[in-house]
Amino acid sequence: MRLFDTHCHFPSCDPVVIHETLSRARAAGVERILAVGGSGALNESAAVAAQVAEGAFDLPSVSCAFGYDRDQAGEMLPSAIPEGPLSAWGEIGLDYHYSADTRAAQLVLFEEQLDEARRRNLPAVIHTREADEDTLAMLRANPVRGVMHCFNGSAAFAKKLLDLGFYISFSGIITFKSAEYVREASRAVPDDRLLIETDSPYLAPEPVRGGTNEPANVVHTCAFLAKLRGVAPDAFAELTFSNATALFGP
Repeated sequence: MRLFDTHCHFPSCDPVVIHETLSRARAAGVERILAVGGSGALNESAAVAAQVAEGAFDLPSVSCAFGYDRDQAGEMLPSAIPEGPLSAWGEIGLDYHYSADTRAAQLVLFEEQLDEARRRNLPAVIHTREADEDTLAMLRANPVRGVMHCFNGSAAFAKKLLDLGFYISFSGIITFKSAEYVREASRAVPDDRLLIETDSPYLAPEPVRGGTNEPANVVHTCAFLAKLRGVAPDAFAELTFSNATALFGP
């Protein structure tokens, strides 16, 4: 089995901690990881993860997504971007769950970040929470290729994203007992648009829910979705690996 964790964050820039995390991931069958930014600090830790993995045959291959997310709205953004093997731009997007008061600033930043993804010819890694209509409107007005990460919406929303050409990625949320609506949405996603992720260090899946998440745990999300779709875990891992490579490159 070879797995591709298409979305994880490294909260630490400590190369020893990152190496240990990557070692556990490789032991679990993870061959590729997209280390995702979203702030100055997360962009930097993603770059460090790629540096730790570079040339290490006993670790997963790590590429990066850099960008600035909704929490950076209205802030002075760093002018320097870390060096790294960029495969995507993100995460970017909208979140009105905690920060509805910054809606106007979030929309400005989101549009700027979509422009940056397009300028760099990179797929966009997008987050949305309680902002479906604004997200759709922005993507229609500013078309890019990319993925809606950590999907937590309805089947109807998923279909609208698919119509825009997006991939849809599922995290450990899909394993939660309360997430039947996410499982229903996953059934609307065709095989060639599915991705899997951890969104670590958050949202650890069953059976490790409650702990700190890490890329090794993508194996649980893979197994759950494979069973849900009636395919063998190895075959599902290969399917999602191939899809991720098609989006993010070899």
